[in-house]
Amino acid sequence: MARAFLLVLDSVGIGGAPDAAEFGEGPGGDKGSNTLGHIAQACAAGRADEGRLGHLHMPNLDRLGLGAALKLASGLVAPGLGAEPQGAWGAATEVSRGKDTPSGHWELAGVPVPWDWHYFPQTQPTFPPELIETLVTRAGLPGILGDKHASGVPIIEELAAEHIESGKPICYTSADSVFQIAAHEAHFGLDRLYEVCEIAAELVHPMKVGRVIARPFVGADGQWERTSNRRDYAIAPPEPTILDRVQDAGGATHAVGKIGDIFAHRGIDELHKGRDDMALVDHTVRLVQEAPEGSFTFANYVEFDSKYGHRRDVAGYARALEAFDARVPELVSGLREGDLMIFTADHGNDPTWRGTDHTRERVPVLMAGLGARALGLHGFADVGETVAAHLGLAPGNHGKSLI
Repeated sequence: MARAFLLVLDSVGIGGAPDAAEFGEGPGGDKGSNTLGHIAQACAAGRADEGRLGHLHMPNLDRLGLGAALKLASGLVAPGLGAEPQGAWGAATEVSRGKDTPSGHWELAGVPVPWDWHYFPQTQPTFPPELIETLVTRAGLPGILGDKHASGVPIIEELAAEHIESGKPICYTSADSVFQIAAHEAHFGLDRLYEVCEIAAELVHPMKVGRVIARPFVGADGQWERTSNRRDYAIAPPEPTILDRVQDAGGATHAVGKIGDIFAHRGIDELHKGRDDMALVDHTVRLVQEAPEGSFTFANYVEFDSKYGHRRDVAGYARALEAFDARVPELVSGLREGDLMIFTADHGNDPTWRGTDHTRERVPVLMAGLGARALGLHGFADVGETVAAHLGLAPGNHGKSLI
């Protein structure tokens, strides 16, 4: 029996989404955003030389078709990404009405989001008073801090000292459909933070808010640092995903990184966490060696998005891309005959773009194990259906196999 590996480079979009102008702020919305393309251009122009030099160096994914997929998606020919593809390559377009993590991952797993997410308004306070009143009462809190749109690191820097003194958690949102709660691991307590987030999830999920995110941090005297103990409380997908379908067919499913949180821990046999993306790659390399026949491994590497995209750190994003690409031979070389490995992304987060939010973009779809072929432009759900066909599963309700 075959095995399948679906590896998501979180936020590594390649531009060209036909509806990008309908998303984002400012004139034209996200039209013209291009995460990978603009990073490559910045590298070639010498604007991303902190900790690295020169053209964006990703020869391994480029040989699978990364540069070709970028050109197909957006028309951009990126400096340093011009290899003749040796893998199966294409670009995927999303139909779900979101540019967020659950929308992208669910649709890649064969289930487009059938509803519009709820987004909190750009006001202060941003949360409905009755929501906060209920949360405070049920969780036994003295109140909350924040109650606005914010980026995670700045709002912790702003309110951490008051949070420790008052015992009030820091609650905030973003352009995504999220309710985020930050608290100090020692002073507030990690388990206590998780308990509050569970209550918040019960309150906001019926509103179609996609996720409650626990954002623990540590530190003192103005030196604050978020930890790897983040936890997402996501709405469960409305239909069986490729994870459920593989599990129901008797195959083992492995979730690497935040996949468990994204899918409300449904359809998952084993969860593999790590302190950073390189630790998650270590898990994936091990699973390539050890995962049984008929199994499905679904991985997310979040730091492109969380550490560099939202912080608009072009050089850092480039370093992370190059570090991941250097690990690709370890991943591909462990494949057995009949295995399929897919490299893709869930949305964009162009570090050269205005603001600090995700960008609406197409994503690359690169496959090792099928030989060299052009897959063309296709849908996100086609990725999940390709995994299903490869593993011998019956077709699902959305998308079609690219095999």
